[in-house]
Amino acid sequence: MLELDDVKINFDSHELWVLNIALAVIMFGVALGIKLDDFKRLFKQPKLVLIGVLLQFVLLPFVTFLLIIIIKPQPSIALGMMMVAACPGGNISNFMTHLANGNTALSISLTAVATFIAVFMTPFNFQFYGYLYEPTSLLLQQVELNPFELLKLVTLILGIPLILGMLFRAKYEKLAILISKRLKPLSILVFIVIVIIAFTNNLEVFNNYAHNVIGIAILHNIIAILLGFTIARAFKLSFENQKTLAIETGIQNSGLGLLLIFTFFEGLGGMAIMAAFWGVWHIISGLIISYYWSYKENKILETS
Repeated sequence: MLELDDVKINFDSHELWVLNIALAVIMFGVALGIKLDDFKRLFKQPKLVLIGVLLQFVLLPFVTFLLIIIIKPQPSIALGMMMVAACPGGNISNFMTHLANGNTALSISLTAVATFIAVFMTPFNFQFYGYLYEPTSLLLQQVELNPFELLKLVTLILGIPLILGMLFRAKYEKLAILISKRLKPLSILVFIVIVIIAFTNNLEVFNNYAHNVIGIAILHNIIAILLGFTIARAFKLSFENQKTLAIETGIQNSGLGLLLIFTFFEGLGGMAIMAAFWGVWHIISGLIISYYWSYKENKILETS
């Protein structure tokens, strides 16, 4: 088990470049669906913005840190948990919120706001908690993570595509909507293919070590979903917004996490396996809870 911290995932520079481009294109596609009105709508409801930002960038990383202290996973797995928690919400949360009959407009708006904030908060949260926990601090010292390089990559992958996509949408709205419909599924498909290739090139590693992260990743994800739902309920938000914030908090941009892991940590075993499994599991958990809420609401409508 100790050797997991030394395991490296085989992922060459060509695949890394394609992964960079695919993720940037995904973010550009997301931005094509975002209007300035989405931000204006949120600023009319500042309470929702503050709660969403609080959950995503303050509470989830902090609760993740507490979970790590309690369960004491291998340092590389702990770093993977910190990386996932530091990332912004994933764009598939918009689809799942719609499926759950949640507040889709809020979901889209929070995705946009969180992506902008993540340019600074993702590097900050990851390094802050990474160095705060001694076992992960030792790993980070070995890697010699450059904060500026981390910030630069996150800006290139998240910030710039988001700004360009929104500018394109503002100038060519009809064309942007048309491109978005075709671009998003295609770019996500390319991203999935790259991850599958990474899996097939490292089957032995995943077979030997995946069981070490499965239970932890599922627990971490369930806690994230419950955190979003509970905090939204504590602030007495509507059930529609409770569902939305639960999904926004539980669906993370693990693709960005994987990219950062492959770029700065050379595919460090526990980190990569954690982020990769989270990327698969949060789709399963998100669909389960979305279908459940949708089914429950439809049943209530049928009986009323």
